[in-house]
Amino acid sequence: MSLYFSELATPCGVCRIVLQEDGALVALTLLHDGAPAEGYTPPPLSRYERSYQGEELIPDDARCSGLRLQLEQYFSRQRRSFDLPLAPRGSEFQQRVWRELTRIPYGETISYGEQARRLGDPSLSRAVGAANGANPIWLVLPCHRVIGADGSLTGYGGGLPVKRWLLEHEGALSGSLFAGA
Repeated sequence: MSLYFSELATPCGVCRIVLQEDGALVALTLLHDGAPAEGYTPPPLSRYERSYQGEELIPDDARCSGLRLQLEQYFSRQRRSFDLPLAPRGSEFQQRVWRELTRIPYGETISYGEQARRLGDPSLSRAVGAANGANPIWLVLPCHRVIGADGSLTGYGGGLPVKRWLLEHEGALSGSLFAGA
């Protein structure tokens, strides 16, 4: 199967959009900080992108233009949610965890324990954390909205500064709860 990709500079760094032929989003990953320079060569596949390693990746900005626009709207505070079909690749448990992420509203956070409780088993908070860590669709599946039980910013594939930036952008950080996070 062929996959189509585009890259977009965002305030958090350059991201790679990967779509199936039907337009469903397979992956959205941060590549590096800053805008790509002329002659830029995409970096090797990230750990999130290995699920489609070996499939042909075809550059196609036009096919990816809908999500590119939605991302630009999100970063300019004109959009709070994303509207496109999703096709992340992962285990059945990971799929359940990632679907639950879409139920966390913009500007709100929950703990890993709360996410596990919502999935039916509060003892699964570590497994939920691991599944969130394997999230292949940065930002659209908003794992940045999941925080430690004590309110700390813990674990994030894009790095804690990016997680903090996203939560500040959404207005989710408040008061001293995050002091020292």
